[in-house]
Amino acid sequence: MTLKVLVVDDAKLVRDMVKRTLRQMYDHVDFAEAHDGTRAMALIKQKIPDIILSDWEMPQMGGDELLRWVREQPTTKETPFIMITSRGDRDHVVEALKSGVTDYISKPFKPEELTRKVAKQTKKLGITANSSVMSDPSNRGVAFASVDVLTKGSEQVKDTAKSKAPSPKAAPKPNGSAASARIQNFPGTVTLRFADHSHPCEMMDLSLQALNGVIPRAEALPQVFDTLSVDLEIPSSQTVARINAYVHCVAAAKASADSESVKVIVRFIDQDPAKLEVLSTIISKGK
Repeated sequence: MTLKVLVVDDAKLVRDMVKRTLRQMYDHVDFAEAHDGTRAMALIKQKIPDIILSDWEMPQMGGDELLRWVREQPTTKETPFIMITSRGDRDHVVEALKSGVTDYISKPFKPEELTRKVAKQTKKLGITANSSVMSDPSNRGVAFASVDVLTKGSEQVKDTAKSKAPSPKAAPKPNGSAASARIQNFPGTVTLRFADHSHPCEMMDLSLQALNGVIPRAEALPQVFDTLSVDLEIPSSQTVARINAYVHCVAAAKASADSESVKVIVRFIDQDPAKLEVLSTIISKGK
């Protein structure tokens, strides 16, 4: 039986990771993909998916609007809908539950977490994942963020995107000077948060496209193309801006095998207007 999957995310890197993981899980998968909710709606009207995996913060139409529309349609009101987002605050998850989300994956995530969540839903549909994948020790008995856990007293983290107007219709288009604007001094703390490890980061340079920084050398180091969340904590507003990104470059901070620091360049993959506005504000205040 062919599993029909709709993957919705404005970052192609994330869509490709999801597709690559699911191809290893199932022998027959029919993928449809969209970069925002509007395109996803059009695809659903053409072919009803068995399962939907959708980002929450996207341009044009976000995952929350898409979810509400999906639940209003007689043909998709019971379709499993897994939310994928970097926003992990309790209020956000509760809001998603009320809208009818089936499960939750927090960015950045490991393929093993995606495997478990999807397998749980496809089993209900009578579609079983390959035994070789599910028998992998990494897919058994490992705690992971779930809707149940996140709705039971987890610490709330404010997200700057949360305070913005929902689902703006278009991302801001900075002019030439704004697009090239950057700062070298950020009055806060920066954390590079990966699926299974985090690193405090000394920011050297920040623009709308990328962050250049230095992290301590550790046993677990980022690899090129790893996905992550760049957490910019702003003490004055007591908020955390979480920007999705990928590792573009990794190098020793000095020309020595004994270097205790590592230079990293991460490039942002978010197209969410609220997050771009936060970056623009940070850069303008840091000049």
